[in-house]
Amino acid sequence: MRMLRGFVGWLIVISLAPGMVWANIKPVEFDAARNRLIAYMLSHQLPAQHYSHVPFDDKLSKKAFTLYLRQLDPRKRFLLQSDVDELGAFAEHIDDELRRGRMVLPDAGMQILGERIQQVRAMLDPIMNKGFDPEREDYLESDPKKISWAADRKELQDRWRRVLKRQVLDEYLNIVEKKKEKKTPTTEKQGKNITRSKIWKTAFDAVHKRNIHYLNRLLKESRQDHYNRYFDAVARAFDPHTNYMPPTSKEDFDIHMSGSLEGIGALLREDDGHIKVVRIIPGSAAEHQGQLQAEDTILSVAEKDGEPVDISEMRIREAVSYIRGPKGTEVVLTVRKPDGVKQVIPIVRDVVRIEETYVKSTVLKDSHGEKTGYIRIPSFYRDFNAARDAEKGRNVTEDTRSALVKLKKKGIVGLILDLRNNGGGALTDAVEISGLFLSGGPVVQVKNSQGMIRVLEDEDEHVVYDGPLIVLVNQFSASASEILAAALQDYGRALIIGGEHTHGKGTVQALVDLNRNLPLLHLKKYDDLGALKVTIQKFYRITGGSTQYKGVEPDFVVPSMLDYLKSGEKYMDNSLPWDTVPGVKFAPWQGARFNVYTAKKRSVDWIAKSKKFQEIKAMSIKAEERREQTKIADFLEGMKKERAEAALARKEMVAAGLIDQDSDPDTGRKKEKKSLDEELAEDPFVGLASFLMDEFTSAGRIIGKVQ
Repeated sequence: MRMLRGFVGWLIVISLAPGMVWANIKPVEFDAARNRLIAYMLSHQLPAQHYSHVPFDDKLSKKAFTLYLRQLDPRKRFLLQSDVDELGAFAEHIDDELRRGRMVLPDAGMQILGERIQQVRAMLDPIMNKGFDPEREDYLESDPKKISWAADRKELQDRWRRVLKRQVLDEYLNIVEKKKEKKTPTTEKQGKNITRSKIWKTAFDAVHKRNIHYLNRLLKESRQDHYNRYFDAVARAFDPHTNYMPPTSKEDFDIHMSGSLEGIGALLREDDGHIKVVRIIPGSAAEHQGQLQAEDTILSVAEKDGEPVDISEMRIREAVSYIRGPKGTEVVLTVRKPDGVKQVIPIVRDVVRIEETYVKSTVLKDSHGEKTGYIRIPSFYRDFNAARDAEKGRNVTEDTRSALVKLKKKGIVGLILDLRNNGGGALTDAVEISGLFLSGGPVVQVKNSQGMIRVLEDEDEHVVYDGPLIVLVNQFSASASEILAAALQDYGRALIIGGEHTHGKGTVQALVDLNRNLPLLHLKKYDDLGALKVTIQKFYRITGGSTQYKGVEPDFVVPSMLDYLKSGEKYMDNSLPWDTVPGVKFAPWQGARFNVYTAKKRSVDWIAKSKKFQEIKAMSIKAEERREQTKIADFLEGMKKERAEAALARKEMVAAGLIDQDSDPDTGRKKEKKSLDEELAEDPFVGLASFLMDEFTSAGRIIGKVQ
C-alpha cells in the first residue's frame, strides 16, 4: 500500500471529487485474463482495506449494480424497462462474478446498450425529418431520478422526440439572441412560418450533426472502457471516495502531485450524465475569473470565436479534453447554475497561480477606528517535496503565524478567520494552526480500519493570538477546514458562523497500487492494473462526534446563496454515516470568548435590518423554487418565458450585488478582479462578523459561558 501521509483526503485535489478527472487515461488493450485478475484483487482488497470492512455480499452487490446501471445509461435515454429487468438478474451476483473471475454483466451491458444506441440512431432521421410543432405544449422532465425507464420502443422514440425538439428550440433561440446582440436582422417570420426560416433550418442541422456525433462516440467506447466503469461502480459501492483508477500516464500522476495544470483549474465529476463542477482550485484561472462555481453543470465548450461543442451527454474523459488547453488561450463555457439559470463564462486558461493560493490578510476598521484582523486560508497547503529535499518549503501554518504577528503589531482587537470554500489539505496543518489559537491539548481523533484511535494534539502551549475570534465557513469548507473549525468550536475558542453545515468529509483515502502484492503466479505478467483509492481512516472531534456526514454545524446559521444547494457528504451515494467514539479530556478556553446566546440574539437583529441579507434570503428561496422545477417547457413560448425569468433572476442578483456583472455594459470588456479590501467591503458575512466583533469588544461582553 502506498499511503500519502498527512493529508486529509487524497492529494488534496480529490478530497471532494469522487470520479473526477484531470487528464486523459492511457488506453489499455482488452485482456480477459488481466481483467479477471483485477476482479479477483478488488473482491479481496476492498473488504480488507476499506475502513468499514463491510463484507462483499449480495447487499453490496445491489449497491454496485445501482451505480453501474446509472453510469451505463445515466439519462435513461436508451435502455428499456425490459433491458433493466434482464440486467437486474445480475444485481445480487456481482460479488460472485468478481470472486470467480467470470464477469458477465459488463459484456451484457455493453451489448444491450450498443443495440439500443443503434436503434436510437435509426430513429434520429425519421424524427428530425418529420419536424416539430414549436407551439405544441410539450414538457420534458430534466431529472432522470423522476422518470421511469421507457416501457417500449414507442415510448423511447417519443422521449427522443421531446429531447430533440428541446435541443432544436434551444439552438434556435441561441441563434436569435446572438443575432440580436450583434444587431443583425433575423429572418424570423411570424406564427407558423417560423418553421421555414433560415434560422430554423440552421438549428435543425446543428442538432442533427451533434447527435450523430454523440451516438457514434458512444458506439466507439471500448470493451475495456465498460469494464473500467464496472470496476469503479464496485469500488464506489463502499463509499463515494473509494474508486477504481485505470492506468494513467506519468503526466497524469505529475498533475495530481503538483496541482499544476494548464487549463481552467476546476475539479469535475460525471453526475447522472452531466459534467459538474465539484470545486474551484485556489489560484486557478477559474478562481481568478470568478464566475464558475461548484455545483455548476457544464453544457458546452468552445474556443474563442469557435463553435460550441455540446458536452452535456459526454463521458468525463472526453469532456476534459475539450476544456483543457494551452496557457493563454480562451475557452468559453456555457453552464447551467443549480437554480437553472444559464450563463456563458469565458476563461483564459492558465496554470495555477501559486501566490494566489496562499494565506491573505488585511485590517478592517469600524466606525470607531477599532481594527479587526482578517485572514483568509484558501487551502491547507504544504510543500512536501521541499521537506523531502531538506529545504524550507512554504506551508499554510507558517504563513498564518506570520499574518497573525503582523496583524497584532497593527493593534487588532479581534480576528476573523475565513475558511469558506476551503476544501482541505494537509492534516498536520489543521492541527498546527489550531495550536496558534490554543494553549495545547487534543485537536482531533483519527480512527483507522482496525478500530485503533490516535489523538493528534497541539503540543505547543504558546498561543500566538489570544483575542476574540470568529470563523466563517460554508458548505464547501471540508476536511482540514472542518477539523480546525470543530476544534475551535469545541474549546469555546471561536464563534463559528456559516450555512447549516460544512461539507461533511471526515475520511482519509490511501492509494493502493494493484501492481504490488500480486499473487506470485501473476507477477509482471500483465500490463498496468491500475490502482484503488480506498477510504482507510475517519476523523472524530475531541468531544467524540465525527465530522463525517454531518460536517460542522455553526454556532448560528445565517442566510446564504448556497442554502438551496444539496451539496455535501450527506447527499452522496453510499457515504459513510455519522457516528461517535468516546470523547477525550480537554480544558475549555478560559480567555476571551463569545457568549453564543448573546451573539445569536444580536445577529438575528442585525440580519433582519441588513438589506443585503434579506436580498440573499429572498434570492435563495427563488433559486430553490427554480431548482425544484425540473419539468421544463418543450415549446417555443414556454422556453422564451423560462429564459426571460432566468435573465430577470440574474439581473436581480447583479443589482443586489450578490454576483458580479459579466462585463462592463459600456465597453463590453471583462471587469478587473476586485482587490481583497474591495471584496470584503461588499461581503455581508464579513460585515456581520465585523459588527459582532465591534459590538462585543466595545461593550466588554466577550467573556461568558457558551450556551
